[in-house]
Amino acid sequence: MKSAAVLLIGLFLGLGCEGPPDHSDPDHSDPDPEPALEAVATGADVLRNSGFAVLAGKRVGLIANQTSRTGGLHLADLLHDHPEVRLAALFGPEHGLRGDADAGLEVEDGIDDDTGVPVYSLYGDRRAPDAEVLAELDVLVFDIQDVGARFYTYIATMGLAMEAAAAAGVPFVVLDRPNPLGGERVDGFVLESGFESFVGPYPIPVQHGLTVGELARMIQGRSWIEGASEVDLQVIPMEGWSRAMLWPDTGLPWIPTSPNIPTFEAALVYPGMCFLEATTANEGRGTETPFPVAGAPGLDGDRLAAAAGRASAGLTAEAHRYTPISLPGRSTNPRHRDTEVVGIRLTVTHAEEVRPLALGVQVLAELVAQMGPDAVRASGMNRLAGTERLTEALLGGRAADEIVQSWAEEVEAFRTLRAPYLLYD
Repeated sequence: MKSAAVLLIGLFLGLGCEGPPDHSDPDHSDPDPEPALEAVATGADVLRNSGFAVLAGKRVGLIANQTSRTGGLHLADLLHDHPEVRLAALFGPEHGLRGDADAGLEVEDGIDDDTGVPVYSLYGDRRAPDAEVLAELDVLVFDIQDVGARFYTYIATMGLAMEAAAAAGVPFVVLDRPNPLGGERVDGFVLESGFESFVGPYPIPVQHGLTVGELARMIQGRSWIEGASEVDLQVIPMEGWSRAMLWPDTGLPWIPTSPNIPTFEAALVYPGMCFLEATTANEGRGTETPFPVAGAPGLDGDRLAAAAGRASAGLTAEAHRYTPISLPGRSTNPRHRDTEVVGIRLTVTHAEEVRPLALGVQVLAELVAQMGPDAVRASGMNRLAGTERLTEALLGGRAADEIVQSWAEEVEAFRTLRAPYLLYD
């Protein structure tokens, strides 16, 4: 049995929902930002500053996407060019290695144009690295920016890869990155047994307040994957990050984490507004501002805006008309395509005050009040919520504030459960 360890490497040592896939998800351009004067050094930054010491002389597999950057350069390119590291395999999650595939669309294997290294898709028939490929590796590295929502599929990919690495006897290294929503707020129903899926892999709240490194520690510590005790886990932590930090506090440039999360503001409201994927409304796909806008034909936008405004401080909501269109590579077939819808437009004014789950529930309750129970797609809602309780409450006419209050005890229990796995104050 391999011993589990968390490798805490600091600069001082010489060294950082998708929802139902019946229509598209989050945004990816692949910008090449200038190195920021950031307050935070990601796990990838720490690794780079060490000269990639922990990977020297090893055959490396890298699970990455367009966010896997350090110093303005893609980690795959840096590993490929390093004389003491052999980049032997690349693995792409949902949206692909370079982040240009629509949500829910299978990603194919191929060869990375920039490095010439084989790319194996982890979003298609294969959801974890194959044993034959892992047999040719000395270490498997995970470096992907998460958004802090349970149904964002990158964390499911991480857990499945940890499981495969354990079975193959390959060490698993997580390069930690900030939770854009911070590490303090925890909100939403905890996923119940029997509701596990690729958009709900672990019994955690919707807004979990963990970094990917902390979550990897908890996945192992709570035995949420097969062979958890056999995972030879190393987490390279960030420098300078604290739980109170939201993304703007880090000084890091925002790289779209997927085709319909083009901005931090989209990521901030996503944990609540993503639930609209399980309704007959449009959640902003097919526009330049997915998730901060939403609507459906025939709605009373003023009523919907008033409901959203009651839900959360830190933002304003106004009635908004728009027409979703096809945006290939971002949202090819958005709901209500080429049809004018009436709804809301959200503007974040004080990010630290925004409570996205309360926002989402208020908007859902108002949608049901205006459109009736047929507005809810129960199977999708249950899958995103991780429970039937949200659907039952909405269709039963329960007040939004009561729904939000109903998960308070399980959230507090989760806070206690996660405490041993936290890396940052």
